[in-house]
Amino acid sequence: MNQQGGEGPRFPTAAGIFFGLGLGGFFDGIVLHQILQWHHMFTSAGYPPDSVANLEFNTLWDGLFHASTYVFVVIGLVLLWRAAHRRHLWWSGRMLVGSMLMGFGIFNLVEGIVNHQILQIHHVNETVPQDQWLAWDIAFLAWGAAMLAGGWWLLRSGRRRTEARKPHLRRVQ
Repeated sequence: MNQQGGEGPRFPTAAGIFFGLGLGGFFDGIVLHQILQWHHMFTSAGYPPDSVANLEFNTLWDGLFHASTYVFVVIGLVLLWRAAHRRHLWWSGRMLVGSMLMGFGIFNLVEGIVNHQILQIHHVNETVPQDQWLAWDIAFLAWGAAMLAGGWWLLRSGRRRTEARKPHLRRVQ
């Protein structure tokens, strides 16, 4: 019996959430900061990308942001390793994808609310006219909420699949 009262070890949902947090941060930093160059960490907080000094400041903070998302991925890896490094296990792939989507969605919601709305240190797309920034910010939040909801649904669906397969796995072992 595990801590939830069922048989066998639990799926490491926290590992998937940390992977999703890290991957969400990497997506934001790589795609929005570097490739599209829509914003950097502090472009709306008095450091627009209009001078070398401001770009250096933003690049440093973008790098610190990436380092924190890297730590999330490492935590996810450690949690997954600890959970899987026991005996033979089978979990539905939906559980990992779902928990990762939840983490990605949580990243978007927290980052979007804190950095875009509360602190206003940057916005999703600062290459469009300023009166359109809020629309991009809201779309980013909606995307995060959709990933969180879809991930939650996949995680629950994967749990049902895993439970349904347990009798079959007991016969094989």
